[in-house]
Amino acid sequence: MRHTRGRVVEIETLEEFDRRMARGTTNLSGWWVRAVDLSARGADLARCEVAGASFLGCTFADGDAGRIESRGGMVFPAIPEVPVDPYRSSLYTARELYDATSYPASLDARAYAWSKGPGDQDALLARALHDHAIDQALVDWVRPRHLVGVMGGHALRRDEPAYADAARLGRLLGRRHVVTTGGGPGAMEAANFGARLADRPVEDHEKALAQLAAVPGYRPSVGAWADAALDVLDRWPGATESLGIPTWHYGHEPPNVFGTAIAKYFRNATREAILVEVCDAGIVFLPGAGGTVQEVFQDGCENFYADESSVAPMVLIGRRYWTETVPAWPLLASLSRGRVMEPHVHLVDTVEEAADLIENTTREAREN
Repeated sequence: MRHTRGRVVEIETLEEFDRRMARGTTNLSGWWVRAVDLSARGADLARCEVAGASFLGCTFADGDAGRIESRGGMVFPAIPEVPVDPYRSSLYTARELYDATSYPASLDARAYAWSKGPGDQDALLARALHDHAIDQALVDWVRPRHLVGVMGGHALRRDEPAYADAARLGRLLGRRHVVTTGGGPGAMEAANFGARLADRPVEDHEKALAQLAAVPGYRPSVGAWADAALDVLDRWPGATESLGIPTWHYGHEPPNVFGTAIAKYFRNATREAILVEVCDAGIVFLPGAGGTVQEVFQDGCENFYADESSVAPMVLIGRRYWTETVPAWPLLASLSRGRVMEPHVHLVDTVEEAADLIENTTREAREN
């Protein structure tokens, strides 16, 4: 949601700037002007109060930027040779990240390659500003919605039964909630896929799943993997909202295309914290390895210190997996004992049980 009225106003085009000037605007306090060429608007800037205004990546006539700063405005310079927009005001779309016929030429691949380059001051500043911009855009996007997280391993292939299970979980949850994942491949893709097609008949879901399975993984070709998913969306354009929050830190794991919005970060620590925090309707944990275990206990920490009104359900799927293969459940259960989180931590065997628990908890919250 871009702010166009009230105390905070976001200006992204010269036409919009000129319209507001024509209405007699004299005070720009609270304005965020992004990437607008103001080199011919020195007179407008000179007659307006600019204290409290922010200009991000804008172009000015000689001397105007200094005069704005001397009068209390803030000027953030354009940063050269950066593949992303450090001042963007919206989340990404899949088509934006996969904007080339060859994956190595895409925005996603170029941003990853750049992020692994020299960490000079300009690059570090651009990454920090970009992630802050994504933070702001995500806050606006999340505000009117209730999110349920699905966490799980990235290595799951599209032709495995567990992928179909994760897709079914996304479909069940997506009917009432915005399914949110780490935005990558494997279980994350499956949940976003299931949610995205939740508004379509189950027959379409099964046909789309079969088509995806023809390209089961992103190795050896990310491009073929992504194209298969984009073809599914072209054929069965599900309209249900879904969110992915991936990171270029794991650049070898490409973002899946099924999120209607993608909040991609450079800093993984920031991304992990936000991924857990935004899931106010709870999180379901499918089997996974190091990253998923980290998310289990990051969410557990949030709930451990939360007051009763802020605890969100945690549902781990796979009794044998979470008690024997990766025995996170005994520790989580021990941590929760006697805390307000205890009745909200669950271990189940099926995606249907998990979806029912999330739905029942949400219904009780609404009734109370």
